[in-house]
Amino acid sequence: MIMTGNSQSTYLDFNAGARLRPQVLSLMGEVLIEAGNASSVHAFGRAARHRIEAARIEVAALVGASPSQVVFTSGGTEANNQALHGMIRDDDAKLLVSAVEHDSVVAAAPGAQQVPVGRDGLIDLEELRQRLARLREDSQAPILVSVMLANNETGVISPLREVADTVHAFGALLHCDAVQAAGKIPVDRNALGIDLLTLSSHKLGGPQGAGALVLTEAQGLRVSPLICGGGQERGLRAGTENVAAIAGFGLAAKLAREGLGDTGRLASLRDGLEADIRELAPGTEIFGHAAPRLPNTSCFTMPGVLAETQVMALDLEGVAISAGAACSSGKVAPSRVLRAMGADEDQAASAIRVSFGWSTEKVHIDHFLQAWSALYSHKGVQITEPTQSTEAA
Repeated sequence: MIMTGNSQSTYLDFNAGARLRPQVLSLMGEVLIEAGNASSVHAFGRAARHRIEAARIEVAALVGASPSQVVFTSGGTEANNQALHGMIRDDDAKLLVSAVEHDSVVAAAPGAQQVPVGRDGLIDLEELRQRLARLREDSQAPILVSVMLANNETGVISPLREVADTVHAFGALLHCDAVQAAGKIPVDRNALGIDLLTLSSHKLGGPQGAGALVLTEAQGLRVSPLICGGGQERGLRAGTENVAAIAGFGLAAKLAREGLGDTGRLASLRDGLEADIRELAPGTEIFGHAAPRLPNTSCFTMPGVLAETQVMALDLEGVAISAGAACSSGKVAPSRVLRAMGADEDQAASAIRVSFGWSTEKVHIDHFLQAWSALYSHKGVQITEPTQSTEAA
């Protein structure tokens, strides 16, 4: 049981980790009591292998890939590192990443050029083109560009097809961190022109500890294993497979794909929340509001109140949200992403992220608004009472 300072508990941090779907929990319970190593040739091993291959089919279907293109990993961070690893080992290779990439991409690509984004959070395509042109003029060395499909903090959706066309025009390869986008919007790897794609189970309502790197047969693509040993995953990811987590990942991917019709409901919840926030606090900034965004994500400021203070105060009221990304060992700091979008230091330091998912209802949004407005009033900021909240479809 989660203990909070309030009898009501509201979870609005799905971008950090979605709530585990009950069907996934049930399946994992079945798998956990089954004996068998998927590398064994006896019946128990074959049963474990069947679980993995069934999951591979579902994960591939989520992003329009072939099962043979899916390499299971321990999560999105490992998959991002592996995607960049082959290029990093080539001394002549060139790396470009957008300025708003997840820390696991930025840290895995030290020395990479960072392509700026606009105030709307969208990558500057002309700047990308110019940088690729300069790199190609200087060398015919491999070039890898990494651009996420949807930002984890703001929900801003990148124009991936345009990015891919630009990248491929210069003979470069495109890696896409699709961890936040998959399951929230339709994702078709082929239609988007992605060469390497990263996924994570626990963003879909699956378990932590499972992810995937989806590969293509693009010319010049080199992927090296980060972990060597038994030759699992076609030699690209050694180690005994976590069969229960992978099976849960597969079912979560299936349920997420079947639940894409829920995006309208989530967008209605988000839009209603933001309308009330604007009415309560006209001075607040909602980041990325002018760009295409994920239907479940809202990132905004409480002027004059640090994000860390908001997170702690809301937690005491039984509401779970994040200050920017929640994948940095619990630290709360001004958002690098928001600074890249042109936010000043005070704005970046006072921004929080609210993210919904499959279990979110209107009552949870109302609980958040009640706690958020009470905190805002307590800090001495004059606010107005909102009109009746917009009902979710």
